[in-house]
Amino acid sequence: MGDHAPKLRFCLIGAGRIGRLHAENVAAHPNARLSAVVDQDADAAAALAERYEAMASTTPVDVITSQAIDAVIVASPSSAHFLYVHEALAAGKPTLCEKPLAADPEDARTLAALARDSGIVTMTGFNRRFDANHARLQERLAAGEIGRPELVCITSRDPEPPRYDYLANEPGALFTETMVHDLDMARWLLGEEPVKVAAFAANLVEPRFAELREVDTAVAILTTASGRMARIDNSWGSAYGYDQRIEVFGRGGMLQSGNVQRTTVSLHNGNGPQQDPVPYFFLDRYRESYRIELDHFIAAVAGRTSVLVDAHDGWRATLLANCVMEAAKTGRVVEVPPA
Repeated sequence: MGDHAPKLRFCLIGAGRIGRLHAENVAAHPNARLSAVVDQDADAAAALAERYEAMASTTPVDVITSQAIDAVIVASPSSAHFLYVHEALAAGKPTLCEKPLAADPEDARTLAALARDSGIVTMTGFNRRFDANHARLQERLAAGEIGRPELVCITSRDPEPPRYDYLANEPGALFTETMVHDLDMARWLLGEEPVKVAAFAANLVEPRFAELREVDTAVAILTTASGRMARIDNSWGSAYGYDQRIEVFGRGGMLQSGNVQRTTVSLHNGNGPQQDPVPYFFLDRYRESYRIELDHFIAAVAGRTSVLVDAHDGWRATLLANCVMEAAKTGRVVEVPPA
């Protein structure tokens, strides 16, 4: 899409926290324009739309099918993702959908098949693949610097749990909303589909979550048919900030993507070494990855690249999240249905 090509006209569904970030990125992109903002909350839609001189609406389907819209970003609550992506595909509109692609694995599978058969650019918003550190790790892994991956270790810990009312409306959120990111990373780095998963989970951080039969701490083990393994640990109670680390082991050594600190300055005195803390909020850690993700999506729509993380990836990550949740609840090793 050159300098003189018309800008891609976006419809943004969802005016919440992630929606506002997407709106900012679209408005700042030289090849994009935010044309419409849709939210069931009319005031939220109007406020965000006014900021970027876009149209506001509370009726997603009408806007998705409009001839004035070229592409769709779905940043609504997860339960509505299937409907909006399905409508966008039916209307022939390229779509970037925040994770999960759909709340139910079978719905995600349906969308993956529709996207495959239609050829319409459909991207799942696993933004961590576009983080400069994680992307460089994968690039060096793919270049063979440590040989074939044998063990992938992913640590992903949030400094505090979500709100009680959020969790009441998002059952299994530790798996389907948090770990799903790490499951996508595990698939990407292993280079093979996991075929079995085992998991343990507990309610250790927020006692009130026990009323909802929800957990806030979990460890999952994945293995592929060739024996490659991944270990993921999640917590919603990291006292020192947003902890994001990846290690990949192979016969040739280890590749590591560590935490990003606010600065690299450290103080060394009688109290020992002191460094700046890691970011506390996920947007502080991954803000730039969302901008790169949007740039990649626009390039894919223009035919300049293939989609790095497509609807098939969205389906497999959602399926794995549900398999891990089942393993944690039952204590059994769960076999993952084949792709």
